[in-house]
Amino acid sequence: MTADTLAGLLARRAADDRPGLLFEDAIWTWREVVAACRARAAALAGAGHVGVLCDNVPELVFLIGAAALGGPVVVALNTTRSADELARDARATDVGLLLWDPPYGPTAASLGLPAFPLADLAHSAPPQAPAGVTRQDGTDGTDGSPGELVMLIFTSGTSGAPRAVRITQRKIAVPGISLGAMLTPDDVVYCSMPLFHSGALMAAFAPAVASGAALAVRRRFSASNLLPDVRRHGCTYLHYVGKALSYVLATPRRPDDADNPLRIAFGNEGSATAVRRFGERFGCHVIDAFGSTESAVSISPDPSGPPGSLGRLPDGVEIRNPLTGERCAPATIEDGRPANPDEAIGELVNVAGLGLFDGYYNDPAADAERIRQGAYWSGDLAYADAHGYVFFAGRGTERLRVDGENLAVAPIEAALREFDGVVEAAVYPVPDAAAGDQVMAALVLDRPFDPAAFAAFAAALGAKAVPRYVRLCRELPQTPSHKVVKRVLAGEAWRTADPVWWRPPARGATGFLRLTVEDISVIEDEFARHGRTHLLES
Repeated sequence: MTADTLAGLLARRAADDRPGLLFEDAIWTWREVVAACRARAAALAGAGHVGVLCDNVPELVFLIGAAALGGPVVVALNTTRSADELARDARATDVGLLLWDPPYGPTAASLGLPAFPLADLAHSAPPQAPAGVTRQDGTDGTDGSPGELVMLIFTSGTSGAPRAVRITQRKIAVPGISLGAMLTPDDVVYCSMPLFHSGALMAAFAPAVASGAALAVRRRFSASNLLPDVRRHGCTYLHYVGKALSYVLATPRRPDDADNPLRIAFGNEGSATAVRRFGERFGCHVIDAFGSTESAVSISPDPSGPPGSLGRLPDGVEIRNPLTGERCAPATIEDGRPANPDEAIGELVNVAGLGLFDGYYNDPAADAERIRQGAYWSGDLAYADAHGYVFFAGRGTERLRVDGENLAVAPIEAALREFDGVVEAAVYPVPDAAAGDQVMAALVLDRPFDPAAFAAFAAALGAKAVPRYVRLCRELPQTPSHKVVKRVLAGEAWRTADPVWWRPPARGATGFLRLTVEDISVIEDEFARHGRTHLLES
């Protein structure tokens, strides 16, 4: 077994009697963790592809290790999806056996596959998978090579149907070794993000295995319990994804918030505002990196870079126009936003190769969408300044065109998060009655909305970037990894029970009024007048 495999990293922990796994009141040494992984691999020998429906529990950790040590390929099923969607996901990934933990037993039973309680693996063998169900990666699962398939993890599905990404031995080990270099065996890694998502697997589980640090697992993320958990387990490193930092920041502030053992918070897709405030409030260093489940484009943070930047554009990664394939011009930054978005904003492309991307599972159309002429097209929009610092501009589906000008959502979101009382903000396009798009923002606030103050604040964005509509939400629709599902917001537009404020066109760039049923009728009559009613069909 080589060092650049998960199997090799686990082998290093096999005789380690220091704490390895912490869950609620239970503790396992690393020796016990590896032994449990090997036992699960033996119990599931020949099972092929095994689907899992559970929260973060110790048995899931053992099962992931088992997959690397000669066990089955683990298919991480997203517990928030409907039974029909899960059945489709299971079929697409050749699942022959389902393992479940409460409360997902009824869901597992409804999918038409053999199902077995995950907790029972400790003392009994599951039923055999249907005849003919075997590993589909061309191996028997015992060679431990870097390219051997360990898991199938679905993308978050924020902009479309989730896709199953091939997670190989090296795809887990390489980031584990890299991030594990920041840790020692005396550290404790806090994992509250779901292990059926690549972020927790590669930035919490893998670094703990690589470094020998203990892994403290929480069943589900809880903003109010994060700090108590950190103190209880002595956590020095935590992993987050998406909006998790913002929800922790929305909990009541206490004078002793910084009195905790936390040194590092590592994750991705945290806003610049949340990253700064979290570090200041809890007394730790927050590292917000750019990455994805595919792991084909990675950008390392640069603390010396301008606020909001992801870091410098690495060698072999370029920003290209997705229509022409040409390299985009550097952005001219004015008031924190690109003044030349048409020329500067493009797609992040790894022209040097595929990074750690080993393809999607049985999805050649998806592979072809991402891989063109040996380069990986990420689908993520960005721009870079004259010094090579990169700024995220949104997903490929998040570009707006207002009055003939292209706008990126990410800079607008970053600005709106600075408005007093904003816990989280999402910006997305809704159709304009005549042509193109209008800007709509969904805000989660910790105080009543002040339309006059918001109008004065938003005026600095520039006339075209000021939202036409502002939706006030209790919470934003999001994936279990705390990524906002904007297609839901865009599909609902102003047709929602949530309060919506808007700027009637006659009022120019200032003045927000509460949207009424009569206003909606006028707006949608305008769509009919321009023959664009079909755009309102979600």
